[in-house]
Amino acid sequence: MNLKPIKPKRISDQVFEQIRELIYKGDFKPGQQILPERELAQSMAVSRTSVRNAINKLVTMGLLEHRQGQGTFVSSPENREGNPLAAAMATDEATFDDLLEVRLGLECNAARLAAIRATETDIKAIRKSLEEMEADLAATDKIGTEPDAAFHMAVTFSTKNPVLIHLMRNFYDFLFVGIKKNLTHMYMDRKALEEVIVHHHDIFKAIERRAPEDAYGAMKTHINFVQEYFKSRQG
Repeated sequence: MNLKPIKPKRISDQVFEQIRELIYKGDFKPGQQILPERELAQSMAVSRTSVRNAINKLVTMGLLEHRQGQGTFVSSPENREGNPLAAAMATDEATFDDLLEVRLGLECNAARLAAIRATETDIKAIRKSLEEMEADLAATDKIGTEPDAAFHMAVTFSTKNPVLIHLMRNFYDFLFVGIKKNLTHMYMDRKALEEVIVHHHDIFKAIERRAPEDAYGAMKTHINFVQEYFKSRQG
């Protein structure tokens, strides 16, 4: 047996994980400038070196980008070099329906587990994303990709399942770009967008009242609706 000593988690790794989670949950949105290193270090009570190391790692991953003379910004998944979804779809290796099939498997189970395990903090995060979606539709007749993706990531974080969270973290680019594709095609169809809001409201309410099977069914209804919506326009 080749056992290795257990090392305490480095401060920079903890900073990295916290900022990454804020990006995935939509607290830091694509295109948004993050706080300067000094302010982040003060807020998190760590050294600037730890913050700098964490930011450099996030830049390497493509989650953040440095802009000369401006600062550090959250990058948009669709603009990242080597975006896996764009590459796969460009070569016909993956279709939009393939993406939805995977979401059906991952997210219905996530909704069910969220209804069992979500904390009050999780509930607030899901509610916040839903309210942002509703505000977008009321103000612009559109729904922003960011709050929609944040809603689904907040549901996933609520599961407390590290494997599922890890899968969805790695699936984030697919999720973000896929949702953007959904919404772009629905922008001229107000009724469809209103239906999407209703679905998200049903998912949230089922999680809030701790009804696992209802949450599962509400998520399945939502993703099936998107599948059928696009199939009906391809025919």
